[in-house]
Amino acid sequence: MCSLHAPSDKTSDNLSYEAESPDEAALVYAAKAYGFTLLDRTPDSVTVRLPSGEDLVFEVLDTLNFDSNRKRMSILVRHPITKENVLYSKGADYAIMELLDHLSGKQKNIAAGTQHHLNCYAKDGLRTLCFTKKIVSDKAYESWSVNRQSALAAIDNREELVMDTAVQLETGLSLLGATGIEDRLQESVPDTIVALREAGIQVWVLTGDKPETAVNIGYACRLLEEEDLVINMSCKNKLECTSILDCTLEEVRRYSEDPRNVGTTQDISLVIDGRSLTMALSSDLQDRFVDLAKRCRSVLCCRVTPSQKSRVVKVVREKLKVLTLAVGDGANDVNMIQAADIGIGLSGQDGMQAVMASDFAISRFKHLKKLLLVHGHWCYTRLANMIIYFFYKNVAYVNLLFWYQFFCGFSGTAMIDYWLMIFFNLFFTSVPPIMFGIMDKDVSAEMLLGVPELYRTGQGAGEYTFSTFWVSMLDAFYQSLVCFFIPYLASQDSDIDVFTFGTPLNTISLFTILLHLSIEIKAWTVVHWVIMLGSVALYFIVTLAYSAICVTCNPPSNPYWILQSQMADPMFYLICIITTVVALMPRYMFHVLKNSIAPSPLVQARHLDRLDPFTRDEWMKEWRSFRSTSRVKRSRLSTPPSPTLETPADIYPQSVTPSDVMEDEFPLNVMTESYQRPVNT
Repeated sequence: MCSLHAPSDKTSDNLSYEAESPDEAALVYAAKAYGFTLLDRTPDSVTVRLPSGEDLVFEVLDTLNFDSNRKRMSILVRHPITKENVLYSKGADYAIMELLDHLSGKQKNIAAGTQHHLNCYAKDGLRTLCFTKKIVSDKAYESWSVNRQSALAAIDNREELVMDTAVQLETGLSLLGATGIEDRLQESVPDTIVALREAGIQVWVLTGDKPETAVNIGYACRLLEEEDLVINMSCKNKLECTSILDCTLEEVRRYSEDPRNVGTTQDISLVIDGRSLTMALSSDLQDRFVDLAKRCRSVLCCRVTPSQKSRVVKVVREKLKVLTLAVGDGANDVNMIQAADIGIGLSGQDGMQAVMASDFAISRFKHLKKLLLVHGHWCYTRLANMIIYFFYKNVAYVNLLFWYQFFCGFSGTAMIDYWLMIFFNLFFTSVPPIMFGIMDKDVSAEMLLGVPELYRTGQGAGEYTFSTFWVSMLDAFYQSLVCFFIPYLASQDSDIDVFTFGTPLNTISLFTILLHLSIEIKAWTVVHWVIMLGSVALYFIVTLAYSAICVTCNPPSNPYWILQSQMADPMFYLICIITTVVALMPRYMFHVLKNSIAPSPLVQARHLDRLDPFTRDEWMKEWRSFRSTSRVKRSRLSTPPSPTLETPADIYPQSVTPSDVMEDEFPLNVMTESYQRPVNT
């Protein structure tokens, strides 16, 4: 193969190879099993050992790398015995078959038989490839090599010129054969997809595989279910695609508008190939395609190119106004990952291109479940609550200065020392909200994984709603009023100075803001206690030291020994306690009533978290059993009116056979549970 690296040990029977694609490694290992062993691969040569023990060294003349337009790759070598220039090519069947030389009767039968075997492989879920060869004369090679070098040296349109030279050589090919490689699913892929669906996430699969392979894998990973109504779109022209979209949309809308179908669900899945997808994404059909796709439970796009993958993601983002997440493991997925709002790369055997282009990287697809349902939920709730808390904290503290302006003629005078005000936000109350935004966990990871529906609480507005924000702002105004006017009324008609009045306000504000955060924290740890108590201790240490040392730090004011005098007066403690309790009482009662009268799913999940692990696990098992056995009414689309075309859209009858399903003359295939998909044995 043209992209393999040299084996690590040329003398051992246990040779190990490194390849850009797992397909290439599988083919080389298969050849080795039949006695044809790859011994060495350099940029200029390939060394192969034959079953007889003889070593052949092929000179590499040029390599035509894979690209998404050609969907094939080739290598041009010079045979060591015949000295012929031989071009070997491999690629997708539809990209190779159309390049075959004019076939005679026997060769045509071989090509038809090979195509039949490819279809069988695809129905069994295997990844298929075709192999060809071509003898290139020395004169043709010399002429082509000049054009190739000119294209490689070009500055403008270099990629197009290089691709043109490859297309120029890859003509008149002779078919050698075809292969089918098993592409095994990683562990827990079906469970992950089911969990994402239950969490309210719509799953689309964009793949370059044949439709038969893609559908088989779709059933294996539970993207498609046995009871699903599968719409298989394979259109030959745009008029046909338009008619199918119109008829299917009309039937789907008629079902949803029928009052007899209230309380029922439509489990519809859409399977569409790359050629039909190109027509469906055109400007005049784009809206209809998106409207149909959003009504489907899952969408499976087959035979799509990297550019089509990114196009689908962009269309979904623009038309549906939703957040998109793309997961890929190879270089063909880079465009899709970069087009999505969030890109996740799988580090596997297909290289690290997807990982390097992504926002997050995972080693197995099953880790996507925890990344989204657990860390995604935690991250959203932490950020939402932390942002609201920062607004609340600043409004509550700044309003103390605002209320004081009514008593100082709006002169801008502050009743708190300027340095203490700076320290208040810089040191005393800065770390607790950061800790809150990093470590808070409203529900345990076990509950979030066991009940994926909890993820739905963060979809849409979620925690950060218009009403939640303004309730927090009103609470901040109320707390600032209480924190200011209770000490003001307690010291009314007295002769205390301005800092003696302002120091209790600063202390009360600190206690109120930190205790408000304590009410919002859902999971207490040692770190929470250390930071909260440390912030209070730091406030008193810094304020006492500042009041004892700094006499003329901010002339003409003099904060000397203010806090020390306050702490010697029992009234100071009484005012701090009463004011803090009155300020926080509405917030505390609001949480008590809301969690008692109308508890949210998250509150109920927190109650279950307090149970012992055995009881909690038993409850989740019982809940899963109830969910799996509960019957939901499912619908079947009636036969839509056939479009006025040479090839009508059709609904398959009960007597359908698997061979009929894949025939080209059926552009719209709707497969019910009567269609028995192939099963690997």
